[in-house]
Amino acid sequence: MRRPMIIALIGVDGAGKTTQAKALADRLRAVGVPASYFENAGGRPLWNRLAQALGRRDGPHLFGRTGYVTIEATVRWLAIARAVLAGRLTGRAAVMDRWSWCQYVVMRARGDRGGRLARLAYAIFPRPDLVCFLAVSPERAQQRVLARGIDTEEVAHLRSLDAGYRGLPEFGSFTVVDADGDPVDVGVALDQVVRAALARSR
Repeated sequence: MRRPMIIALIGVDGAGKTTQAKALADRLRAVGVPASYFENAGGRPLWNRLAQALGRRDGPHLFGRTGYVTIEATVRWLAIARAVLAGRLTGRAAVMDRWSWCQYVVMRARGDRGGRLARLAYAIFPRPDLVCFLAVSPERAQQRVLARGIDTEEVAHLRSLDAGYRGLPEFGSFTVVDADGDPVDVGVALDQVVRAALARSR
């Protein structure tokens, strides 16, 4: 029996990964495809709030740079493990908000050490059947981040993240989806890509 499909949406903060992943899982269920949404965030807003409550500036200041990266990578590893296991136990497609590449890119953009170790740790997971890179301009992404009111992002950092994704060895295998526009239009474009992937899997 073929394992359930895994669909991963990746991209810079503000690309619309969470919004689109949740909506995609809903639309798949609506057309009779059993699917579940899984979040895979590193927990930055939570760690920052905890740090500030304890009188520290942010998560890295609270845990130390190495400790923070370890916690972040572990949280994401556990989220992927949960999604893969749940999909296999239930037979439902897993729609992932982020995947391991998000961790590699953010580590490189920050200048963190341990990139090779992170790749080794994540290597046990199967590659998603479909990886969609939500391409968005850094300026548009920043607007969306600020509108959320949870955290902030500098345009320069978002540009660095975008370049990081595009520089990945695997980038050529990703499906690039224009995510600059209205969320409804982005959803329509995603549906076309997903329909084609589902047809191939059958």
